[in-house]
Amino acid sequence: MAKIKVIVIGCGNMGSSHARAYHGIEGFDLCGLVDRDAGRLKALSAELGGVKTFQTIEEALTACRPDAAAVCTYPDTHYKLGNQCLEAGLHLFVEKPLAETVEQAEEIVSLSEKAGKKVAVGYILHHHPSWQQFTDIARTLGKPLVMRMNLNQQSKDKEWQTHKQLLKSMSPIVDCGVHYVDIMCRMTGSRPTRVQAIGARLSDEIDEQMYNYGQLQVMFEDRSVGWYEAGWGPMMSETAYFVKDVIGPKGCVSIVDPVAQKKEADSADIDSHTSVGMLLRHDAECDAQGNFKKQDTIIDTREEPGHQELCNREQQHFLKVIREDLDQTEHLQNAVNSLRIVLAADESIRTGRTVVLD
Repeated sequence: MAKIKVIVIGCGNMGSSHARAYHGIEGFDLCGLVDRDAGRLKALSAELGGVKTFQTIEEALTACRPDAAAVCTYPDTHYKLGNQCLEAGLHLFVEKPLAETVEQAEEIVSLSEKAGKKVAVGYILHHHPSWQQFTDIARTLGKPLVMRMNLNQQSKDKEWQTHKQLLKSMSPIVDCGVHYVDIMCRMTGSRPTRVQAIGARLSDEIDEQMYNYGQLQVMFEDRSVGWYEAGWGPMMSETAYFVKDVIGPKGCVSIVDPVAQKKEADSADIDSHTSVGMLLRHDAECDAQGNFKKQDTIIDTREEPGHQELCNREQQHFLKVIREDLDQTEHLQNAVNSLRIVLAADESIRTGRTVVLD
């Protein structure tokens, strides 16, 4: 079977990881790297055996004639570049979020349908076996669910520079929140109905209209509730950056903090963002004396895949989607819905009002 010729647009952290994945997967032919940073391009190309480099997508399309593209640039470019790739007849992998607005995201979905091309969005946790197990256990806890999650990052130096660039167009609860809101939707299987949120601007280095800390609350039709918190910057605390906890009438399941296990904190470490380490399951059932019938269960997941392996799995799935013509309707609808929730949270912060979802 012919290899899928693919280009990677944007060669920062995620783009480099996806490029490494394409380079190592037999079914792909990584034929081009696109980035405005010549030094970064040169280094990644050398690492991957001399892959051709370009500073514009137009140059890459002309020279490589690819079948697919991975858009791994800043979120405010996803809509424009995604449309450009689909209009050029390419299958599209795009990092989250799919676009800056729900309307833009729906347009990309519509264009992919008209073009007959596949679109996959970078929801990396879908391909993480421990997160899949976390979600499956949560579904056994009864309804309603209480879902508590956060990802605060104490960033400095280059990491803070990256976050400040992201903050020119998108807050942490939008950029990171789509991952975790998506997981909440998968756990409940219910329609989100209301969103409310609070936020704070904690640095004079970012625009006055932007905030680098936010917390959202989302309510679901089945009475489940979810809470998500995210902040970026050198002022953020390492004390409680990692909470992944789900409670239901029958008990709860928690991801044990991987940093606490190491006894050192580095919330900016990209591997720690998906790391699980262990799951802790608690059963709420009591005997006649009011004592728990079962002891808490520790599920050891320390042999979980790291960040690069997860990117490899994500791109292996993208290859399968293309070759087997898999239906992406549900995947893309979930991507649009999770974006709808975090954008409603952003609206709530800016207006001070609860947002009712259609």
